[in-house]
Amino acid sequence: MSRNLTPESKSGIILHPKLSNTNTGRPLLMGILNLTPDSFYQGSRLTKNGAIKQAENMIQSGADWIDIGGESTRPGATPISIEEELERVIPVVNNLRKKYPNLLISVDTRNHEVARQAIASGANMINDVSGLRDQKMLDLVVDSKCAVCIMHMLGEPGNMQKQPEYHNVVEEVITYLEKRAEQLIERGHPRDLIAIDPGIGFGKTQEHNLALMKAVKRFKASGFAVLWGISRKSIIGHITGKTNPEDRLPGTLASSIYGAINGVDILRVHDIDEHNDLLEVFEKLID
Repeated sequence: MSRNLTPESKSGIILHPKLSNTNTGRPLLMGILNLTPDSFYQGSRLTKNGAIKQAENMIQSGADWIDIGGESTRPGATPISIEEELERVIPVVNNLRKKYPNLLISVDTRNHEVARQAIASGANMINDVSGLRDQKMLDLVVDSKCAVCIMHMLGEPGNMQKQPEYHNVVEEVITYLEKRAEQLIERGHPRDLIAIDPGIGFGKTQEHNLALMKAVKRFKASGFAVLWGISRKSIIGHITGKTNPEDRLPGTLASSIYGAINGVDILRVHDIDEHNDLLEVFEKLID
């Protein structure tokens, strides 16, 4: 079961969710719940009913967070309407909140209206792949005092992989993320409710991805919680030669243990049970 012991409100909804495990240093596990028919990993494509069952399995396997997404943001993805995203996401947030009052729920969206309704339904965090480009999203985060993950993406999902260029990918990405985080802090948002994500695979070549992964300590030095979202992605296939995401679990586990060693706070992954085993062994070996 999840190990989260965060204080909660009278309604049971956690008011100040933790983004790092300061006591043990063990990364928190965030289970990916994709309510989309076109996510890059076929094994993660779920219907609403399937999503509830998958979330329950993840919780039993040790997930600290469940991250719910209703719009695919894979390279080349086509945007969907706000109405369709709401129809996919909000019923699942409501269902999980009723069944699991203490569960930490994140919603993966770049749309401020979806975020607003998700928070009203009990979501604890907004995971914004567009990095708070929308001023209304930034305002919502400040006003609601919800947790937020700011991710870096160059361009939009439909065009982000068309020859992305940087002078210095690590410094440009960290500068962007720190600037957005500081905008929140200047308006009174708690620092410990902000996570940053370098956005592996979002507007980067494989060389950019590898450079960002190797620079994880640079991101940790920012003082913000670091979310590691590499599960089954193309960078794993690039390194291993595995073109099918179905075959990338071993490579994902290797990247996750590298992240754990270097202080990553949240591992956002498809395979909670395997990652829980990984971290159980890891903790025993470094104890």
